[in-house]
Amino acid sequence: MPHEMLPRITARTALFLDFDGTLVEIASHPDAVLVPPALTRTLAALSSQLDGALALVSGRRLRDLDGFLAPLLLPAAVEHGAQRRNAQAQLISAPAADLRHVLAAAEGLVRQYRALQLEHKNLALSLHYRHAPELEALCLQVMQAAVAQSKGLQLMQGKCVIDLKLSGVSKGTAIAAFMTEAPFAGRVPVFAGDDVTDEDGFSAVLGLGGHAVKVGPGPTSAQYRCAGVPEMATWLQSALVPRRASRAESLSS
Repeated sequence: MPHEMLPRITARTALFLDFDGTLVEIASHPDAVLVPPALTRTLAALSSQLDGALALVSGRRLRDLDGFLAPLLLPAAVEHGAQRRNAQAQLISAPAADLRHVLAAAEGLVRQYRALQLEHKNLALSLHYRHAPELEALCLQVMQAAVAQSKGLQLMQGKCVIDLKLSGVSKGTAIAAFMTEAPFAGRVPVFAGDDVTDEDGFSAVLGLGGHAVKVGPGPTSAQYRCAGVPEMATWLQSALVPRRASRAESLSS
């Protein structure tokens, strides 16, 4: 779908953006992500234009996002909603769950199959099998068994990754929380994401009368679709108001 057919980002928008597969291309290794040179400038300008009502919503750790986008520090929900930094820079964390069983199971797989990659986060973990897709069924079986021995954890399967996250929190709960706070409250939420793990976020914004944008192929509840990361960048850049425009002009556009 051309960016002209995606929802308009206006002065009343609360904008929520996934990171991997949405703002940046998915890399062969989580640390190998290449951030387009213009991305940080675009996000900073949009955040200013929206009076701060722009947040990242990701499965990543907060320090990862901050590192990729330095020196920009945006409001963010990370680890699939387990932690959230609000617009006042306060860090809000869900109660921790016991990760011992799932961590031991994942580490055992990684020791046996070196093509697997493990991300141990603060309140979650991700097991990547992008370099060994033939191990998908085995990874799923082992991690499901580990989750069954754990309390307060939920398994989600994304693009060549198995995420173990806290039960009861999601990208949807994080977006809903943002929408009760300034500067997001009272605005129309828009969320863009690329994976099945973003569907909770899509449901949340749709339930609040907003708009959901699916990036790339695959079934979705989102009512808009964007072809990929380059088209997403074009959509975001197209929403920028030229600097010469006055504040009154930008609000009335």
